[in-house]
Parts: sequence; C-alpha cells; structure tokens
Amino acid sequence: MKIAAVPASPSDPGVSAPAAFEALSTAGRLARHGLHGLLALQAIRAALRLGFAATAAMAAGRLVMDAAVDPWPIAAALALLAAACFAGFATDSVQASAEHAVSTRLRTLAGERLSEMPARQLQSLSIGSLVVSMQRHPESIAALQVGHRAATAMMAAGPLLSALVLCFVSWQAALLVICLTPVMILFFALIGNAIRRRANAQERAFGRLAGQFADRIRTLPTILANHAMAGEEAKLARRLEAYADKTMSVLRIAFANAGIIDFFASLSIALLAVFLGLGHLKLATIPGFSGLELWQSLFILMIAPEYFAPFRRFSEQYHARAEGQAAAAALDRLLDAEPVAAKTLPALDRLRLTLPAHGLIAIVGPSGSGKSTLLRRLAGLESGAMPAPETHPLATGEIAWVSTDAYVPEGSLAEAISWNAGAVDRNRLEDVASAIGLLDDALLPGGLDARLDKGGANLSGGQRLRIAVARALLCGRAVLADEPTAKLDRDTAEAVRRMLVEISTTRLVVVATHDRDLSAAADTIVDLAQGDTVEVAA
Repeated sequence: MKIAAVPASPSDPGVSAPAAFEALSTAGRLARHGLHGLLALQAIRAALRLGFAATAAMAAGRLVMDAAVDPWPIAAALALLAAACFAGFATDSVQASAEHAVSTRLRTLAGERLSEMPARQLQSLSIGSLVVSMQRHPESIAALQVGHRAATAMMAAGPLLSALVLCFVSWQAALLVICLTPVMILFFALIGNAIRRRANAQERAFGRLAGQFADRIRTLPTILANHAMAGEEAKLARRLEAYADKTMSVLRIAFANAGIIDFFASLSIALLAVFLGLGHLKLATIPGFSGLELWQSLFILMIAPEYFAPFRRFSEQYHARAEGQAAAAALDRLLDAEPVAAKTLPALDRLRLTLPAHGLIAIVGPSGSGKSTLLRRLAGLESGAMPAPETHPLATGEIAWVSTDAYVPEGSLAEAISWNAGAVDRNRLEDVASAIGLLDDALLPGGLDARLDKGGANLSGGQRLRIAVARALLCGRAVLADEPTAKLDRDTAEAVRRMLVEISTTRLVVVATHDRDLSAAADTIVDLAQGDTVEVAA
C-alpha cells in the first residue's frame, strides 16, 4: 500500500462568485403574477363601493325629500353592496395566497443558496441569524412586495377614480379633497424615515434574541450542570424585553400615521359638510356647494371617505415596507456574505495521494493542522488542490460521510440506518444496529422502530454519529469519517473502531481523528505536522 506526497498540479481555476441574491428583486419577480390579479380585484372593489355610494345617496335623498323612489336604485345599492363585500373577501384571500406563495418560493430559493455554500462558509453563519432569515424574513419581504405594492398602486388609482366621480356632481368638492393630499404625502415622507430606523433596530434586536436563544439551547446541558438556569433566563428576558420595546416603537409610529390619515379625512369631510349645509340653508353662496339637490350633497359626503380609504390602507401597510426592506437587507447580507477564507495550509496544497482501493487511512495531527480540511477536500466539500486522483471514487462523490452532523431523515431508526443504502433485510439492520450499540441505547426505546424527529432533533451527536457509521457499513461506498469516536463512551467507541476496521477490509476508509487507538489500527497514517511538512507512515 502506497501513499506518496508529491507536488500537486496547479490549483484549479477559481470558481466565479455567484450572483447577488437580491431578495427584493427576486420577490418582485415572484409576486408579479399574483400582484396583477390582486390589483384587478382591488380596482373592482373600489368601483363597486363607488357605485354603492352613488345609488345609496340617490335613494336616501329622494326618501328624505318625500319624492317618488324607483325600486331600481335600492335594488342596485343592495346588489352593489353585496358584490363589494364579496370582492373584499376575494381580495383578502388572493393577497394572503400571493404572499404565501412568494414567501414559500423565496424560502426555497434561499435554502438552495445555502446548500450551494461551501461547508466552511455555512458553518460560519450565526445560527440565530439563519433561523430568523429562513423563518421570518420571507414573510416580511412577501408582505412588502405584494400587500404594500398593491396599497401603493391603489393609493394612486383609488383617489383619482373617486375624484373623477365627484367631478360629475361638483368639481369644487373634488378640488377641496385633492388640496389636502400633498399634506398627507408630506407626513408619509417624514414618518417614513422614523419608522425605517425603528424597523432596522427591531430587526437587529430580534436577531440578537434569536442568536442568544439558539446558543443557550445548544449549551443547555452545560447551563444545567452549572446551575445557571436562573441567570440565563434573566438574560433572555432582557433580550425579549428589548425586542418588545423595539416592536412597540414601530407600532406606535404606524398608529400615529393612521391617526394622521383619519384626521385629514375627518377634516375634509367636516369642511364638505359645512359648505354643503350653508348652501342648503341659503346662508352662503359657495360655487359648487350651493343649489345642489339633497341626493347630490349626500353623494359628495359618501364619496369623500372613499377618496381617503386608499390612503388609510396604505398607512396600515406602511410599517410592512420598513420591515420588508430591513428583512431583505438582512437576508442579502446572510446569503451574499463573503466566503470565509480558509487557513493557509501549504502542506495540503502540495499533497497528492495515491489512494488504495481498500484499507484504513488515519489523518492525524494537532488541532488546526488541517485534518478536517483535508477530509472536506477529499469529499469535494471545499475548494483547493485535490489530493485524490479524479478517477478515484472519492473524487466522483461515491462516498459515505460520517460525522456528528450527518443527515438523519424523519421516521424510524431502521429508515435512518437504511437511508440511501437501498433495500436492506431487517435481520441485517438488526445485526448492524446491535453491533454499533444502537439497540441497547436507553434513549432510543423501541429498537429499530424508535421514532426520530425531523433532522434527528431528538438525537445526541453520538447517536447521530453511530447511525452514520451503521449506514456506511450498509451502503457499500468508500467512507470519510470526521472524528468518529470523539463523543462516545469507551465501549461504544470500541464498537465504532471495530466496524470501521471491518469496512476497511473491502473498501477505503479515511478518518480524521485524535483517537490514538483508532490511528493505531490504521493501515496508513498521514501525520499533518505543524508547519509545511506531511509525514506518511505505512
């Protein structure tokens, strides 16, 4: 058996960095189809509401003046009201469906982006930021690109349609409500800067809370062992209180914004009512407000709220804009982060291995010498000079990966062991699971039928590692194992050593390890000494 350390071929050309994720533009493309349907429904709803106001004003005005009332205005008003209610329900349903579709697809694309990241870069990401970005940010971005954009479009079209309808009765009344619009837009601009700053602060507070919570969950056994639960609980409570304060700060401004819209809407309607009342009482002659029939005055007073309704809906969605922009910026920072530079390891860059078809190879050396890096290069998980020939199974992806972060599907223990190993006889599964100590584990009751949560959430690192070793025995592929005995007790570690040695009789097994007993059982040892040297012993 031979392993030679010879100069490697020149490094492969660097792979160009992927294009920026650009969450906002991506979500905008995804939302385009649903947004068009939503805008059409909102326009229909606005037209129906205006039609109801017109017919209801005509019928009410004639009833008050004891004039003859044809039945068609009343029937039309009732029909338009029912149609407007149905259109409103359909609008809300379409908006919810469109936002859900955008957030789901955006989360899928973000997951694909994460799966394409180098292992070193993925491991460097903050768990808290990752959880927030994958669970919360897509919904905020979808609300911005669907709900807020629809509200923005209707804020332009809705008041214009209402003003045009008012012009049929009194263009002066239309001009009065239009003159108040620039003042509201000015307030939108002033409040927008404040709510944007507070939304960014809220996003940072939530990220810190999620990060601290994830860190405490990961270190919970240590916290319990040191009786530090009360102190950690107090720290999390302070983080939660800070996040609640930031959230209330955003909501206070959003409520103030809605209050401003209601103030100007009420002011305009009050002015219209005063001018129209003076005209009907013959106390003043105001062009456009005097000499009108009662139904026309009622028509103006009923249409005016419809003019301001799109502004009110826009103010309700205004905080969604700030939250969506903050979420998009945070998601882009996460997915477009610069790759983490690997430690310079000249010895690995020069190393070229002639790998045997079978046998146990142990990669040893002090922490930081490059054991895991070499293993990831052999698995194709990290760029760099490839130590293995391109024709070797390791270079073609025909491997079984063994580590504490090995994938575990949801289901039974038997399904987890046989995952990606094809059809396996149950007796064979029992033999392998028993040999690795999985059937004797008190924390996995039920034997091969023991239930495993999604992602193996109810497994310890040692249990996950043993499942990966058992799977490696069954799959028939070459094995790469990263510290396979690091988190096991003495008896279980010995069982893992025996199984890896057994596998190496027919296949290649490469382990990165600090375990002296495991390295002693190896056919060949690659010692990554500190510095620029590699010692190989067969």
